[in-house]
Amino acid sequence: MKKLLLLFAITLACAGVSFAQNTLNNQGDNIVGTYQAKQGDDNFKASITKQSDGSYKGQIIWIEHDRDVNGNKLLDEKNPDKSLRSVPCDQIVLFSGLKYNAKEKRWDGTKIYDPQRGIRAKLHAEFTKEGQLKLRGSVMGIGESVYWDKIK
Repeated sequence: MKKLLLLFAITLACAGVSFAQNTLNNQGDNIVGTYQAKQGDDNFKASITKQSDGSYKGQIIWIEHDRDVNGNKLLDEKNPDKSLRSVPCDQIVLFSGLKYNAKEKRWDGTKIYDPQRGIRAKLHAEFTKEGQLKLRGSVMGIGESVYWDKIK
């Protein structure tokens, strides 16, 4: 009987750990979706997707002014990585490797790319009380926050 009770207790403990892990994953997955945002004069939409390793990637999927005066698609010309300077402006990856930090109740662990300035900054993301996604980038302690509205 003692062995049966011990086996039952172990089964319950494993189920609890599994439930807790699924709950944490579900909280982290709240960030997945499509967002409308504005930075400076740029109105754009970005998509955040979950990657196979469990991290999240944010990528521009639409930008209001995507052409130059000659009608050519704008490119990521300020990217410090020269191999990415030919990426169209509506396909720029803003971040990848973002992870949910359950203790802090936010996402972090990567850098965000600012295509307007061509810089990368340490990223923290969290939802505000109003339901907006607040993305805060900082370089050497100096930071800036932008807010994205989830539309899907």
